[in-house]
Amino acid sequence: MDKTLYGQVQTLYTRSGLVSYSVDITHPGLAKHRTIKAPNVPLLQQLATSEGDKWNSAWLLQQQKLSEVKAKQAGNDTASRRTQEALALMNNISTTLAQTLKRNDAINWDELKKRLQYPEPAPKIIPTPTRPVMREPQLSLMDKIIPGRKDQLLKQAYSENEFAVQAWQTSVSDIQKQNTENSDAFAKRKQQYIDEANSHNQSVDELRRQYLSCNQATIELYVDLVLTRSTYPDFMPNNWTGAYLPESRGFVLDFELPAIDRFPTLQEVKFVATRSEFTEKHITEKNAAKLYDDFIYQVALRTIHELFESDVANAIDFVVFNGIVNSINKATGQEQSACIATVQVDKPTFLAINLSAIEPKTCFKQLKGVSASTLSSLTPVAPLMRMDTSDKRFVEGKDVASNIDDSTNLAAMNWEDFEHLVRELFAKEFTSSGSEVRVTRASRDGGVDAIAFDPDPIRGGKIVIQAKRYTNLVDVSAVRDLYGTVMNEGATKGILVTTSDFGPDAYAFANGKPISLLNGANLLHLLERHGRKAYIDVKEAKILNAQQS
Repeated sequence: MDKTLYGQVQTLYTRSGLVSYSVDITHPGLAKHRTIKAPNVPLLQQLATSEGDKWNSAWLLQQQKLSEVKAKQAGNDTASRRTQEALALMNNISTTLAQTLKRNDAINWDELKKRLQYPEPAPKIIPTPTRPVMREPQLSLMDKIIPGRKDQLLKQAYSENEFAVQAWQTSVSDIQKQNTENSDAFAKRKQQYIDEANSHNQSVDELRRQYLSCNQATIELYVDLVLTRSTYPDFMPNNWTGAYLPESRGFVLDFELPAIDRFPTLQEVKFVATRSEFTEKHITEKNAAKLYDDFIYQVALRTIHELFESDVANAIDFVVFNGIVNSINKATGQEQSACIATVQVDKPTFLAINLSAIEPKTCFKQLKGVSASTLSSLTPVAPLMRMDTSDKRFVEGKDVASNIDDSTNLAAMNWEDFEHLVRELFAKEFTSSGSEVRVTRASRDGGVDAIAFDPDPIRGGKIVIQAKRYTNLVDVSAVRDLYGTVMNEGATKGILVTTSDFGPDAYAFANGKPISLLNGANLLHLLERHGRKAYIDVKEAKILNAQQS
């Protein structure tokens, strides 16, 4: 209790017959008790109230001090926790390279598989009730004496029992039906899970087989899996673009690094109780730059180590690491992208290094890595090698868009011209980012119609484009085929363009996958955005196509 409690006023008599009054007051919080006496009630009330108010004030002061102590303790605890977190992060940064030496970076294919044991327990069997037993009627003396009374009571008992048995049989039938339905539904879910698990596990086995056979796209996917498992603090962008070079057995990696302004510098946090605020102590700008440089060199060596150690297929003879930083130019306020560190190293040379005993920058330079003297300055250097965009399937594109006008029905175009038109549109679309769009040889086999190479280290990479000059809805099989092509090509994204539209199952399959679906309306909008107009009339196209065939 946080207030003074007042008892009942008591009347007192002295030996001489004089009258006085008393009252007991207590304060549970302060553990105080006192009996107040006075010759009359008004004075008694005044004295008791005065003493009670003193106790109440003392209680409030005590609680205020206690609250301040708790607040100070909470502030100190928070400051201590934040300091410990900052120190842990600094230690994480300084041991970036050492962390990868403690584990095997090769992919464990079995870990990618699903367990065949169905996780859901079998449904419990609903028990059936016991069959009712007829109760013999209790016959009194009169029931036995009076003719017909016994037969009537027995008939009623038989009737009640028959009704109970019928109800029991209905209940048993319903329960058996429910048990069967539960069992069948469980068996169906279990079989579906097992079928999906088997299908998934088979795809993992197939992926492993393709990887061990040094399939280009699968090696690129494998490297993605390896780098995805490599965890970094939250300030790391965790973006990269890689390309395997099968002829030279090399791997070129554009790896995004954090800008210096995203790099943590917090060293200590203190709580100032008098101002109820936290103060932060950061490492000096000079030490921050030194820590940043050391971290970047560690990341480069760590990434190369992960690629070589995980290369159980022995497919990679050398690695090119290009460290890319995206930042805001302080002079222009514009976004800029710069390669600040690049190195190429072969496997035997790198595996001969004892990474647990090296100084990162010295090792990087010993490997003839190229970087500015201070990485935090973000001074760009020329990458030793970039991703190769050559492909024997590529052919020269031709100008189709210039012959398009508002009298052109895209759905009735020559299918090969339509593919070149799509290539032209995406070439215009990607021009601003410095991308290259190439058209492949005409095969009419539903394969790759065009490929875009976006050099942007974050959103870029290889983009597969397919063009479908259709007059019917594009079903889900075409989208599945595109997704498989994206995987086989080691692409980062797939785009499917059609003159018609996509069915709901096609949109559902594409949801959550690196696939964009552009229907006829989207195509016309894209065409108009780049200064051309046309129209799509599916019915007219069907008639024209029928006449031509």
